[in-house]
Amino acid sequence: MTRLCICEMCNCGRHRCTHQPTALYKKSSQTNVLSEYSEKYPAYKGHTRPKSLKPQLQYKAHQDTMDRTTTFRTDYIPYEVTRRPEKLLAEYKPKPGEIDLGTTYKQDFNPYEVQPFVPYRPKERVHATNAKLDTVPTYKEDFRQWEISRRELTKSDTPYQPPATKFGNSTTFQDDFVHRGLVPRESYKPPNIAKLSDAPFENTTSNKLSYIPHPLEARYVKPPVEYKPSSQPFQDLTTHRQDYQGLPSQLPKSCKPEALKAASNKPFQSSTEFRDSFQPWPVYLPQVQKSVEYMSPTEHMDLTTTSHTDYIKHQIQPFVSAKPFSLPSKSSVPFQGNTTMRDDFQPWAAQRQSMIRKQEEMQRASGKMEDLTTFRAHFIQHEAQPSFSFKPQNAPLRTDAPLQNETMYRTEFTPKKISTCLASFESPPGFVFDNYDDRGHRFFRKMTSADKIEAPKEMVLTA
Repeated sequence: MTRLCICEMCNCGRHRCTHQPTALYKKSSQTNVLSEYSEKYPAYKGHTRPKSLKPQLQYKAHQDTMDRTTTFRTDYIPYEVTRRPEKLLAEYKPKPGEIDLGTTYKQDFNPYEVQPFVPYRPKERVHATNAKLDTVPTYKEDFRQWEISRRELTKSDTPYQPPATKFGNSTTFQDDFVHRGLVPRESYKPPNIAKLSDAPFENTTSNKLSYIPHPLEARYVKPPVEYKPSSQPFQDLTTHRQDYQGLPSQLPKSCKPEALKAASNKPFQSSTEFRDSFQPWPVYLPQVQKSVEYMSPTEHMDLTTTSHTDYIKHQIQPFVSAKPFSLPSKSSVPFQGNTTMRDDFQPWAAQRQSMIRKQEEMQRASGKMEDLTTFRAHFIQHEAQPSFSFKPQNAPLRTDAPLQNETMYRTEFTPKKISTCLASFESPPGFVFDNYDDRGHRFFRKMTSADKIEAPKEMVLTA
């Protein structure tokens, strides 16, 4: 019985088994695991390694033309891959009758009648009488309002009169300091004025004495060359226009197969087991318990206290304050705000010193500026002539001959069936998992008739 690995089943080159390292290829601290020759027998110096007579592996390019036929193309025989039959599911049929919702809790725990709770605390007794309370509190009886007479003022009625004479006492500052006034200081800065000389200015230089002016020749001006158009016509024919001729043809047809959509005419069954088994139950609003309304008492309240009954009234005179009342003093005389500082120090008129400016050495011109330049004087304006375009018109060349749109791809292409790789499945169809290898390879064997009989039994057990 032949076994195949995932690496052998793959025909697309993308699937490989997960290789595990063996004991020979594991990384360890030991240098050599198989022998101890390198540890006990050290290498000797002066010994050269013999040259190998093995020919070097050098790639030699093939000189002939490459043939695209391979062993895979010649040996491989394509098999027809049929679709795996789908398992037919049985139609769901609801069971007749009603659902028994009885539970062990309802059977074992029966409801009992519950009576309201009766408190053991006795009710509070209220001792009240219907008689009207006609009493006077101790505060009104003991603390009565006394008659207070207005107290006379002890202040004299004579108003304040300021003295008419000036205050003549001088201070130590006035006695020691003598005001002398402002004294202007002389400026020792020399005046910034140019000193003019009486001698005439000597403007003779070495350049003026040694330079001899020579006469200049007139500058040569090259006369402009007049444009002469060519009498022969312009040849605008190119190699592209000469060789290429556009031919009308049909659009190329696509070789891509049409995408067929798998659809069914049967109506969609939206009923589920949850919708059929679990129906909505009616829900009622919670009952709100009404609060007891408050009833105010109708009987009169007894406000008698121990202070009313036990307090003894005493006769006490009211407290009289000896502090005189503070009344604001107002005068009709205007306020004198003059001080010795204001009388002795008067503001002086100070003038700002003028800015010192230099005298202008150059005199500005008073006439109008002549803005005529050499360019404006010598420039002569000419009329611009439009240039003629020799560019040919971009018009396509059309012919009545049909376009030959046949290519090598259309003539030599042979469509092939797209086959799925068996290694892409977790369990390849037609194979049964056998065992693992030490290197991590997973081996599968082909399914026999006995395996086909055992597979439905396993599916039934799992269901």
